[in-house]
Amino acid sequence: MDIKSDGPVRENELIARNVRRFRLERAISLGELARRSGLSKQTLSKIEQGVGNPTVETLSLLGAALDLPARRLLTEWGTPVYVQRHDEGEWAGAGHWTERILDETYGSGFVRTLLLRLERTGAPRETVEPHAPGTLHHVYVITGKVRTGPLDEPVELAAGDFVRFPGDVPHQMNCLTERATLHMVTTLPQVRRIGPVVTKGTASEGGDERD
Repeated sequence: MDIKSDGPVRENELIARNVRRFRLERAISLGELARRSGLSKQTLSKIEQGVGNPTVETLSLLGAALDLPARRLLTEWGTPVYVQRHDEGEWAGAGHWTERILDETYGSGFVRTLLLRLERTGAPRETVEPHAPGTLHHVYVITGKVRTGPLDEPVELAAGDFVRFPGDVPHQMNCLTERATLHMVTTLPQVRRIGPVVTKGTASEGGDERD
């Protein structure tokens, strides 16, 4: 399973929602925000429409003008209700491994919720390579039986069983019956979204902590 990060389009939409939200909360006009930030109204208008491509410097200027850390412009602060009906999901994959993504959310961290269908292959063990540091898998078995968990501490689960285990170490996901269906949630800690900047000729090793 690959864990993907936000694409530019999705991040631009997130920034657009947040800039508009914080500007309206402060009762600041687009012109006033332009004056405070030193950015043009045209640039701000594009950002709020989600068609701009703001740089780290632009986000820092906006954060200062709105009196908040720039990282808040890149955090989801509440989302609309999302419903995926049973006939709307799509299964994707190959061979014995197919999955149906239920949801992906971003903000203080990354959370992926999906349904996972497995088929028995006859192989002694299906090894999954480690994911990013801090990854956790939360697995609930809906049907069938599986063996999963770290290679040195696997557990066998049947329908109704749940396990949480670290996904940042080599682990296994093996089907012990002909087929099995799992509800799986994968979580990652917050990933820094603002990269390093150069200030007064010196690179900031940990990114722009002043935002």
